[in-house]
Amino acid sequence: QVQVVESGGGLVQPGGSLRLSCTASAIIFTIYTIDWHRQAPGKQRELVASITPDGNTDYPDSVKDRFTISRDNAKNTVYLQMNSLTPEDTAVYYCNVRWRMVDYWGQGTQVTVSS
Repeated sequence: QVQVVESGGGLVQPGGSLRLSCTASAIIFTIYTIDWHRQAPGKQRELVASITPDGNTDYPDSVKDRFTISRDNAKNTVYLQMNSLTPEDTAVYYCNVRWRMVDYWGQGTQVTVSS
């Protein structure tokens, strides 16, 4: 059974940093594209980072130069390093593991940016 588990969320002050992790099991991890999405209360879910099997990355302008996605295929894990956080980054962050028409979601991890 495929499991996708996010971790690393928490409370951080504005200007601070957090690193989220996403670990997937029971899949051939190396063939999957991994996305991080977030959803703030009352807002639509938005894509914040993607990494392809060969390591190409993509970010929306809202997080570019602040967020960095990376993957460790040996550990079946993807990381999201988030720097210079603002209250607008407060959301539940979800990991999506996808390949062709198949995709899996984790349960999400809460990130709260507040003083």
